[in-house]
Amino acid sequence: MNYQFDWKLVVSGEYGEWIIQGLITTLQISAVSIVLSLVVGTIIAVFRLSKVKPLEWFSLAYTEFFRNTPLLIQIFFWYFGSNSVLPQFVNEWLYEQNFEFAAGVIALTVYTSAFIAEEIRSGIFSIPKTQLESARASGLTFIQSMRFIILPQAYRIIIPPLISQFLNLTKNSSLVMTIGVMDLTYMARQIESYTFHGFEAFTVATVLYICISLVISFVVTMYNKHFLRTIQY
Repeated sequence: MNYQFDWKLVVSGEYGEWIIQGLITTLQISAVSIVLSLVVGTIIAVFRLSKVKPLEWFSLAYTEFFRNTPLLIQIFFWYFGSNSVLPQFVNEWLYEQNFEFAAGVIALTVYTSAFIAEEIRSGIFSIPKTQLESARASGLTFIQSMRFIILPQAYRIIIPPLISQFLNLTKNSSLVMTIGVMDLTYMARQIESYTFHGFEAFTVATVLYICISLVISFVVTMYNKHFLRTIQY
């Protein structure tokens, strides 16, 4: 009942710098993971629709495995078990970089890309099959048809669910604090441990997460509107 709020403590001085540092790390790991998950998700979706059975089976196993296992388990898996899965030269390169950051990116990417792959696949299914058939008849290969005809239309259709996946990834990035990534949540937890002003620290972190989510939603929505105007003209 005698708790004294001290907002200045967590937004200025050394602790304010911790919050800024954590925010930058969150933005970095979210941005890298968003780009990679979109690329990997697109590849997996195309594999799923190809007529090559091994690729189709691989993409099916990929999406089912990563969609149906908890993200936290995957983060621990890549952090503690990457030595057994990844090639030695890749592990050496990761250790030369920021290994915790890299493990977090890998986990967020493979987890989110499985969901994005399904969104892209549903977007492709919404496009008439005659368009793919016409593209193939005009001499384009399957990959060229997907790249120039089908995927641009599919992306436009699935913008709303893509925004949702990007927002989920940004919020899920808070889990990487469990492997020592000094993101926004990690820094808020550290401030709480040092000052016992957890309410202020996590309130500031919450507001910043909301701001990040709103910015991502706004940017993607504006890009979609610009893209639509370009198509119309």
